[in-house]
Amino acid sequence: MRAVLQRVSRAQVSVSGRKVAEIGTGYVILLGIEPTDGQLAADQLAEKCAQLRLFPDDQGKTNRSIRDVGGEALVISQFTLLADTHRGRRPSFAGAASPAQARPLYEHFAGCMRKLGVPACTGEFGAHMLVEIQNDGPFTLVLDQRGEE
Repeated sequence: MRAVLQRVSRAQVSVSGRKVAEIGTGYVILLGIEPTDGQLAADQLAEKCAQLRLFPDDQGKTNRSIRDVGGEALVISQFTLLADTHRGRRPSFAGAASPAQARPLYEHFAGCMRKLGVPACTGEFGAHMLVEIQNDGPFTLVLDQRGEE
């Protein structure tokens, strides 16, 4: 499982001109799911995201978690994070989980964030989405959690 986590001051996602979700301060989490991933990987990655200290304290040091600042998460399914670009000019997406496997894990991940005290909303799985991100910092991390199930 791979996530690109961006600290944002606001973000929203739209599908076909209709706003699907919107957040203020928090994270946009682009989530790619591999065939070897299971609920354990989703649980561990959600816990990592909820506990990372990426928000500034009163001294400007990144000492606060998303929960500490009352932030929200916008989770977007992003199979393209698993693209293989080593050969040729057209990426291969063979390393991404099938939609039948990925959708429940994507929803499970967002549910884990909620259980960990982070209000989380999602995009629309499988849809062409327009994601507007006001990256704060900018502050962007790539997180990998290898599937163990």
